[in-house]
Amino acid sequence: MIHPSAVIDKRAELADDVDVGPHVVIEGPVRVGRGTRLLAHAYLCGHTTLGEACVIHPGAVVGNVPQDRDYAGERTYCVIGDRTIIREGASVHRGTGAETSTIIGNDCMLMATAHVGHNCRLGEGVIVTNGSMLGGHVSVGDGANVSGLVAVHQFVRVGELVMIAGLTRLTMDVPPYFLCSGDSTCVGINAVGLRRAGMPADQIQDVKQAYRILYRSGLPFREAVARLGERVTTDAGRRIIAFVRAESKRGYCAGARRRN
Repeated sequence: MIHPSAVIDKRAELADDVDVGPHVVIEGPVRVGRGTRLLAHAYLCGHTTLGEACVIHPGAVVGNVPQDRDYAGERTYCVIGDRTIIREGASVHRGTGAETSTIIGNDCMLMATAHVGHNCRLGEGVIVTNGSMLGGHVSVGDGANVSGLVAVHQFVRVGELVMIAGLTRLTMDVPPYFLCSGDSTCVGINAVGLRRAGMPADQIQDVKQAYRILYRSGLPFREAVARLGERVTTDAGRRIIAFVRAESKRGYCAGARRRN
């Protein structure tokens, strides 16, 4: 059903059962999948694609131009996966740089006033809580949880099943499965998140070992990575190794200092 007050561009493509609420504005060649609901005053624009069974809440802005002074109107994209929920006042900007994209995976949730900047990549099941901000080119792995009022610097990588505590200032990469807090500090493993995700006990033990070697051994980080590479025995450990051996533009979070 399309409310008579909605404004829909002729270039838009909506599945037959899309529900469009009062005063929704769809501007440009937007594509919306089956079962998606666009609630009152939502705004979608540009080359934006929404998957199936999404819900876009009042005041949300999806696919608007990036907040980048170098953006010159080139064609870029915003792609939202299936069953993703975007709550009140949240914003997702399309890419900057010709033919680039901002991509959000399936089953994600952006809570009220969250912001996902240009060229971000969010995996599946990611939660970005109220008021948090992801700068441009940030990547977030599957199942990660960004708590409230977190600021994530451009080009930071967040691994899968990471938990970022509220009010964190994140300027460096966080390896998978860890808990990050304060000023870019890894303070432990995301034990609750790993159990809820059904990670087997042997893999959790490998994650604990990885944290001890990387952040408690006293070794320089690259030496700790080399030692860890000799000791991991599970897929979870190997994913941590792959993450910390990959190219990083921001470096890696430090560990918490022990108190006497």
